[in-house]
Amino acid sequence: MIQLDGNHLTIEQVIQVARGNLSVGLSPKACQAIKRAEKWLNGIVNENRAVYGVNTGLGSFSTTRIPKEESSRLSRNLIISHAVGCGPPLPREVVRAAILIRANALAKGYSGIRLEVIESLLALLNQGLTPVIPSQGSLGSSGDLIPLAHMCLVLTRDESDREAESGQAEYNGKLLSGKSAMKKAGIPRVILGPKEGLALINGATFSAAIASLAVWDASRLLDQADVCLALSLEALQGCPAAYDSRLQNVRGHAGQQKVAARVRRLTRGSSLFNGKRRVQDAYSLRCAPQVHGAVRDYFDTVNRVISIEVNAATDNPLIFGPGDVLSGGNFHGEPISFAMDLLKTILSELGAISERRTFRLLDENLNDGLPPMLVDDLKSAGLNSGLMMPQYAAASLVLENQTLAHPDSVHSLPSSANQEDHNANAMTAARHARQVVENVTRILAIEAYTAARALDLRCRQDVKVRLGAGTKIIHACIRASIPFQPGDKWWGPELDVMTELIKRDDVFTD
Repeated sequence: MIQLDGNHLTIEQVIQVARGNLSVGLSPKACQAIKRAEKWLNGIVNENRAVYGVNTGLGSFSTTRIPKEESSRLSRNLIISHAVGCGPPLPREVVRAAILIRANALAKGYSGIRLEVIESLLALLNQGLTPVIPSQGSLGSSGDLIPLAHMCLVLTRDESDREAESGQAEYNGKLLSGKSAMKKAGIPRVILGPKEGLALINGATFSAAIASLAVWDASRLLDQADVCLALSLEALQGCPAAYDSRLQNVRGHAGQQKVAARVRRLTRGSSLFNGKRRVQDAYSLRCAPQVHGAVRDYFDTVNRVISIEVNAATDNPLIFGPGDVLSGGNFHGEPISFAMDLLKTILSELGAISERRTFRLLDENLNDGLPPMLVDDLKSAGLNSGLMMPQYAAASLVLENQTLAHPDSVHSLPSSANQEDHNANAMTAARHARQVVENVTRILAIEAYTAARALDLRCRQDVKVRLGAGTKIIHACIRASIPFQPGDKWWGPELDVMTELIKRDDVFTD
């Protein structure tokens, strides 16, 4: 079980809860902090001063005072009026990640929300109940207001408890109303108190959830890209001079040094690497340590930002002691938006240089004696198209990534009568980043698939060929799942298998 305290949640734990069935609870320290903040909030409620979101309206209505006896209604009105999302539902893993991150933010003890509300959130995870959340509609600045409101339709209720206002949820494989799903799961729906509606929806939580999944999956691609590079270097009989440690050391970038060292390990003992004894290679081979390495270095920044964000207190206002309440902007998703824009950019480049290597493997003018399009037999060239079309698919994904990599963070439109006049577009940036991750996974799969076939043909040209210590093992792993096929066939299903191999941690390792 993971015990949340608001400060030590890791991206790995987010993945374990989002994709697995790891149970979640609150640490004793978190419970104390939550109860303390609730006591502070109750004191503020009893004061006769305006406190945003506690006894005032929201957004452009922040100057409107709300009577104390209407505070519960204010919270519920906030939920039902904000649940206006559109688009296809978010994947279950994204919703589970968001619930976890929201609960962790509230567990820090600065929101004033009751313990039972957070425990109800965690019950959604532990009972396997997943609210249906539309994927579009968030500006990612006043938090992900709209998707979080859809989550709260399921979680909360008013005195009338109308089923039509309970949203939808998936439970035990069935799509149900939120009210029905909660009843079947044995989770009581909560009547909200002062500030609790705002605390639940005020934070860039879905942006952080999608970002966490994207970062985790992207971290695997960094290693897989180096493996694909090593396979292609051998298949194209590349020049090892560009991977000499002295070259890397005099520039000094850690990522570049790591990539070159890894390629040297993977190709150790190869008779193909430097097989043509050229002076130098094209950039997609020669400059790969610089490109892959820069991706690694900047990825560290992305990982650090999202690791901070999953432990951030992001609602507004926040309570720091008796009568000590501060209204600010921790809900603004700009850190996530910037990080996701950066992730999109670096991964797009990782995919772009991979596709260029795939292209070289197929072009008879560039691949050092391999048949055009890697057809099995020159006599069948034309009758067979070889791997012509997988490269088309990779090129298409590279072009799509170039569009997706355009920064979302620079786009802003004002909302709420110009009270919220600058928005981060964080959730859009995160959704686009996740799509880039998927695209690059496929691009790398196409490179590995193509390079494996090229190595088969090299070995057939010369039975004395020796693959590298690492590439030999990886090539054998590929062929164990995808046997060599001499003529044209339906490559698509095999590329699906190759894509799954790329996603695994136990195949493309050195």
